[in-house]
Amino acid sequence: MSAPASPARRHFLAISLTAAGALLIAPRLRAAPTPNVPPELLGEDLTALGPFLRIERGNRIVIGAPACEVGQGVFTELPMLIAAELDVDWTQVRVVQLPYGYVASDGDGAATLYGNQGPGAVDAAAQRHLREAGATARWLLLQAAAQEWNLPLEQLRTQAGQVLAPDGRSLGYGALVRSAAALTPPAQVPLRDTAAGTLVGHPTRTADAREIVTGARRFGLDSYGADAVVAVLARCPWIGGTLTHFDDAAARKVAGVVEVVELPASTDVVLAPSVAVLATHSWAALQGRQALKLDWQAPAGPLESSAALAASAQAALDAGSGGNIVRSDGDAASLRKRPARHRIEARYELPFLAHAPMEPLNALIELKQDAARLVAAVQDPDAASRLIARLTGLPRGDIAIELPRGGGSFGRRLDNDAVAEAVLLAKTVGKPVKLMWTRSDDLQHDRYRPYGMHRLAASLDDHKRITAWTHHCAATVLDAAKPNAGLLEADAFPAGHVAHLEQVFHPLTTRQPLVGGPWLAAFRAFPVECFIDELAVVSRQDAVKLRLAMLEDPKAPAVTGGVANARLAHVLRECAARIDWGKSRDDGHGLGIACHAVAGGCFAHAFEISVDKGQLQIHRAVCVADIGRVINPLNAEQQVAGACLDGVAATLQQAITLKDGRVQQHSLTDYPLLRMGLSPRTTQVQIIDSSADPIDPAWALASAGAALANAVYAATTVRVRKLPLLPELMRML
Repeated sequence: MSAPASPARRHFLAISLTAAGALLIAPRLRAAPTPNVPPELLGEDLTALGPFLRIERGNRIVIGAPACEVGQGVFTELPMLIAAELDVDWTQVRVVQLPYGYVASDGDGAATLYGNQGPGAVDAAAQRHLREAGATARWLLLQAAAQEWNLPLEQLRTQAGQVLAPDGRSLGYGALVRSAAALTPPAQVPLRDTAAGTLVGHPTRTADAREIVTGARRFGLDSYGADAVVAVLARCPWIGGTLTHFDDAAARKVAGVVEVVELPASTDVVLAPSVAVLATHSWAALQGRQALKLDWQAPAGPLESSAALAASAQAALDAGSGGNIVRSDGDAASLRKRPARHRIEARYELPFLAHAPMEPLNALIELKQDAARLVAAVQDPDAASRLIARLTGLPRGDIAIELPRGGGSFGRRLDNDAVAEAVLLAKTVGKPVKLMWTRSDDLQHDRYRPYGMHRLAASLDDHKRITAWTHHCAATVLDAAKPNAGLLEADAFPAGHVAHLEQVFHPLTTRQPLVGGPWLAAFRAFPVECFIDELAVVSRQDAVKLRLAMLEDPKAPAVTGGVANARLAHVLRECAARIDWGKSRDDGHGLGIACHAVAGGCFAHAFEISVDKGQLQIHRAVCVADIGRVINPLNAEQQVAGACLDGVAATLQQAITLKDGRVQQHSLTDYPLLRMGLSPRTTQVQIIDSSADPIDPAWALASAGAALANAVYAATTVRVRKLPLLPELMRML
């Protein structure tokens, strides 16, 4: 047995039995929860459900998934934790998506019936909460069997949904639910030793795989409501522009169009001034939008462009002063002036990036005088609930939020601007509204990964050790209160491994307001890991050995960026071994490698590539990932492989560019996804066994771009420092 469950949480659990004979593990709450509960988790007794579990007399087991599934695997992985503690076979389990479970509390003003349902739903605390629900149910069933057979609890065990006695007798969980429901669990119920289980840590099929491939799975865009009108928006094409006049006469003549509504811009709600067309079906709404006559006006003064932004970044880096000092160790500035065997300086430029999920944003909202219902694949339902309450004045307990599966996110669905637009339209027209974004809307009005330019300089001594390191970054920001957040972190590698180190951040302000947003890629991994490769080349060192010498230096701190150096060194070694690093080659192929620690995980990528007659071919890709404790290795491997391909796409071809104050990309034609011809011929993934706290495997994307660029250099001796890589490489060859 592992550590006992937290007594602070145990008092939230209550046990009940439905009229249909199902055992329910529910929280004992002071206030009634939102009555928006999946029918699969209810019997005739509408008992408030808590951590997700129903066991019926027929031994059917239904487990609720608390977090919104957008392709990251939580619809399967989180219920696996409950099933493992309960000790049932996965074939016995049916998984259902839980809604957002707001309940009032005396604490910070809100609580959630189902635990953490937002971005932190996969963290260690949230996972323990789920395990406790399964462990409580298993204890109750064991106790019920002990009373039935008049045997000590210690003599009984469970297996695949049954309680087993020493003499061979067995009872299915379904036969025990009535007596189990009458029992009260102790203050502490021990959790199982995860090593003893047969589910967690073993490859497990996706719970809704059949529904996905047969088209039965409901995504956000598949949601409909009675009398709901479909809305699409025509948004101002200029960043910071305005709407001076519009003529909707032709749009209103389109069959099916029921209303045309102007939506002014709002900094935190509506990103751009818009005109919405609402119709009885999507085709009419789109045709009506096309028929609008719109007069947009660009903002006054010079308009933003990628060229102007790059010039601003260059000027900030050339100034040699100013900026926000993020970290300063030793005296890097004076050391750079002293003689050194090797000194190198380089600049790297990264473009804005869009999220481009395959399913653009959408939201269905139904507003009543005393209640609201949202159906949308949002990843932060708590923020969506607060937003709806603020826009409508409704109490949060009267706002129901359903969470259908979403077709990708990459961080985009952490923001709720589409929800806000839908709510404002529903308030205006007095009808339920199904809002749909198009692909062009998605690319033109995203919350973009910031633009940035990096200037790195370093000196090496006669022993080829890095003695000074300077990193200046000029970039647009995500958080005005902490401009360098997520862009240039003080404790990230190689901080602490170089005696004289300086990190300075120069915030860039765009001429017109351009909103940034979370994006699953480490902004600093590309320049830092490419620059280390450059240092290895100029000092004629092996790039892997150079990194390992820094990571394993006994004088350096054992932890960098919140991650043990030993973990990062381990994934680097494994990756090098799998790509056959150090093996002599005569085929003209180049190998590149990079590693990065981010969000509590460690990743290393390596690529084998060739460039022949201007054609880039990626022959092999290897990714080694330490993502902490793994629930479902099958999902983890798929997520890491997918992140690798996303990293290749973002590195090779993708960029959001500005000209005359407008985003130039409109479709996947000019913001291309990765095609087969540029994909690695083989992609090999290794997941490291780890006891660290779990993280999202999609962070594996972080080190892919640098490893690919380093491989390009190895094959061509062309150092690409500006992304996207492919057009820059073709220009330089």
